[in-house]
Amino acid sequence: MTKPYRRSPFWAALALLGLILFTLQGIFGAIAQNDAQSRGTILTLDGPVTPASADYLVREIGAASSRGEELVIMEIDTPGGLVTSMKDIIQAILASETPVVTYVSPQGAQSASAGLYIMYSAHVSAMAPATNTGSATPIEIGGTGGGESPFEEPAVPSSDPDEDEANGFGEESEPSSQPVDISNEASMRGKIIEDSVAYIRSLAELRGRNADWAEKAVRPPSASVTANEALELGVIDIVAEDLEDLLAQLDGRTVTVASGETTISTGDVVLTRVEPTLFERILGFLADPNVAAILLTLGTTGIIAELWNPGSILPGTVGIVCLLLALAAFRVLPYDGLFLALMGVGAFLVFIEFFTPTFGLAGATGIGLFTVGLWFLFPGEFRVAPAVLIGTVGSAAVVLGLSIFALAGSRSHGPLIGQEAIRKRTGRVDEWDPKTGEGHVIVDGERWRARSKDPLKEGDAIKVQDVDGIVLVVKKNSASQNGVSRFMPRRGQPETN
Repeated sequence: MTKPYRRSPFWAALALLGLILFTLQGIFGAIAQNDAQSRGTILTLDGPVTPASADYLVREIGAASSRGEELVIMEIDTPGGLVTSMKDIIQAILASETPVVTYVSPQGAQSASAGLYIMYSAHVSAMAPATNTGSATPIEIGGTGGGESPFEEPAVPSSDPDEDEANGFGEESEPSSQPVDISNEASMRGKIIEDSVAYIRSLAELRGRNADWAEKAVRPPSASVTANEALELGVIDIVAEDLEDLLAQLDGRTVTVASGETTISTGDVVLTRVEPTLFERILGFLADPNVAAILLTLGTTGIIAELWNPGSILPGTVGIVCLLLALAAFRVLPYDGLFLALMGVGAFLVFIEFFTPTFGLAGATGIGLFTVGLWFLFPGEFRVAPAVLIGTVGSAAVVLGLSIFALAGSRSHGPLIGQEAIRKRTGRVDEWDPKTGEGHVIVDGERWRARSKDPLKEGDAIKVQDVDGIVLVVKKNSASQNGVSRFMPRRGQPETN
């Protein structure tokens, strides 16, 4: 007798293995096809150039370079920022083996001050229509005057005869009699400007851009241009309507990166937008001068309210938190220590107003000093918006004014407890002995022993004249006899409506 046929599991395992290999082949093929596509990264510089934004840009430019990506596009809309943060970004661009393209967008954006230096360092610089760039004169922070010298800088002959003639330097020209400021302040400012000029000219020479115009943008009074003007002057390389137009104009362009020349190919590039981390976004939010001003004002107001009314807890807690956040903002914002100290003096004067009767003089002076200090605390493009300044300081002034008014009212009503507080209070007779001229009265809900020279009876309205130990000296309150006593029935009588 033959055994029944049984299908071997070998063929089932072989079929399963084939299916697995076919699936893996498809997966690896898709991965290989995806890797064959070139990749790019889009970064954003929106707002002031601060340590937080610099950390984000430096990190992502380095990461893109390490991954060998096709390009990095940095979208810019900035009023400027800190020189140290700007140089960190520029050094990352110069060290990148991936082409970095700066693109001032969207329409209506700007790339002023530090943003211009970053544009000049980029391998390709582009702008959208209706944008502008320039105004790159450095501003000294917290020192001896970041403003321009009160003296005009004397004209200096150049190497161009035509330019000399246009500036008044001819063969028969006389030396200028214009006074020259040779103070330490002017010398320091001159050194800063000359160093900035040399820095941006070196970037312009490296990228083949207009170095002469860049110098005009750095020297006072700081030139600025639109996108089309920048293209005509050789300040930028491209004017692009949008990202798609920018990629089309970038395709096939040859640039020099840290590792040598490379040709940008954008035909199949896949762009990925990389955002800052949560912590960097928080620091970026705090780096807004308007936010810092609001936090500083709220913190100062909360601390003053807590000192005026110890134990209230909430104002002090909110004040401390706001001040800590404001200090975090000062880590990434340029500020003038002199005006910060002026704000501290103003806050101290407001605090003094709570404890010294100056009829509002100290408080008004303190609020004025605080406002002036807050207005000049941040320089130039970082200055607090007038609406924010008026709103924050005005609100704080109203709160503090109401508190001072309430404090003045509390001082005017006299003592609230003790013997001094009971004098001149009114009440009614609870029981009275006409023979002895003594009895008991009710004053503010409390029953007191009393005596009086006036003839009194139960229910009469009385007024306290003096306190003799624990006995009140009272008299009949005839002014309210017709008013108070009619609503205070004698003991034992029912009340009537």
